[in-house]
Amino acid sequence: MSESSQKIKFYNGEDIPLELHKVRVVQKLHLVTIERRLEALRESGFNTFRLDTKDVFLDMLTDSGTNAMSDRQMGAMMMADDAYAGSQSFVRYQKAVEEVLGKKYLLPVHQGRAAENIISNAFVRKGSVVPMNYHFTTAMAHITQYGGRIEELLYDEAYVIRSQHPFKGNMNLEKLEACVKKHGPANIPFIRMEASTNLIGGQPFSIENLRGVRAIAEKYGIRLVLDASLLGENAWLVKQREEEFKEKSMAEIIKTMTGLADLVYFSARKLSSSRGGGICTNDEKTFKELEPLIPLFEGFLTYGGMSVREIEAIAVGLYETLDESMICQSPAFIEYLVNALDSKGIPVVTPPGVLGCHVDAMSICSHIPQKEYPAGAFAAAFYLISGVRGMERGSVSNQRDEYGNETYADMELLRLAIPRRVFTLSQIKYVEDRMTWLYDNRQLIGGLRFVYEPPVLRFFMGGLEPIDDWAEKLVEKFKQDFGDSL
Repeated sequence: MSESSQKIKFYNGEDIPLELHKVRVVQKLHLVTIERRLEALRESGFNTFRLDTKDVFLDMLTDSGTNAMSDRQMGAMMMADDAYAGSQSFVRYQKAVEEVLGKKYLLPVHQGRAAENIISNAFVRKGSVVPMNYHFTTAMAHITQYGGRIEELLYDEAYVIRSQHPFKGNMNLEKLEACVKKHGPANIPFIRMEASTNLIGGQPFSIENLRGVRAIAEKYGIRLVLDASLLGENAWLVKQREEEFKEKSMAEIIKTMTGLADLVYFSARKLSSSRGGGICTNDEKTFKELEPLIPLFEGFLTYGGMSVREIEAIAVGLYETLDESMICQSPAFIEYLVNALDSKGIPVVTPPGVLGCHVDAMSICSHIPQKEYPAGAFAAAFYLISGVRGMERGSVSNQRDEYGNETYADMELLRLAIPRRVFTLSQIKYVEDRMTWLYDNRQLIGGLRFVYEPPVLRFFMGGLEPIDDWAEKLVEKFKQDFGDSL
């Protein structure tokens, strides 16, 4: 067994993920009572995004900016060069991008959605169409803000919740070519590939598929843009699932992927276990088109809205992305939780992907009509009975159309994010236990309705309320079964 496989067979026959790190700094957690959790839900408008962490036991909302940083990253932050312009911290960041991602030109931004704003501002115009394997909330918001629209071009297999297809994030090449022919290359500013598709369960794409997308992009002279925020995990699953790359190093796989894209952008909050982000390319003309927008929106060209300490951490984190024993930690824990829930008959997205365990709220809450936001209700219910904060990835995360009509999501998922090197196995087992109880009592969960709805990205700050008194009934049943237990 190689060290990087992170699995070890125990004498009792169990096959569980093994942490290949030790804990040296800890943060105290609190598990408040279920009565307080109900109060907290009311105060937050039954939106887990609005909960205060003082009321949260395990925070599985996102992996964005919540991955554990390494001792090397923390040490590098002490060496930061605080210059406004010409900082040597940026020089080190630029070198890391070139060596790890294979891109010469780098524009720093404060996070991934800032990169989306810059790229959309530069290339998207009214009437533009952007084909992609699947949308991400902020990517779609920025494209539509500048007058464009998106087309999602997945294969049908991607929408099957329980499946063994290894690359459900693949773009449908036939649909892509048809899209280009229908709208014309001049109306398509770029093709976007996301590694890995966040909203359908963190599912990866294969390099074989990316090569096919690249061939079509070259055929019609269209840019290929890669959202590389979860590039490391996508590369890890390529190594596990794509025969050609089983013996390749992470460095080779990552450079193969980025080498197929004209433009790469990423959120370092995901990619390198730190904060910030970047846009990078080998095309000087593209670089010059984007460069003037950085001082306008982000800050100067050598800090891009980040502190130089964050920049130092990103540089080290990029190199650590090549470390298999680090990058496989999150996928291994996700796989463990997905398999544990699946074995109990609880519907989850399979095969296990990246970012987190995605629970199928549409199926579990089939008694709740989609107009009452089953994934949002399920996220609130799970927090209520466990203190674990997950995130709704369903219709609440969608946005209304131009006429104000609801657009329902293809999937209604509760995402339980599992950041790198953050949770222990006992905490994962607690999640499994409480999810099992909620699944057995799922008929008690009711729907939600909006009482405050922002016009854009409503899942961040929107407020909802229960359709009836289902939350109180859930509390009552929990106390019957668990007594005074939290």
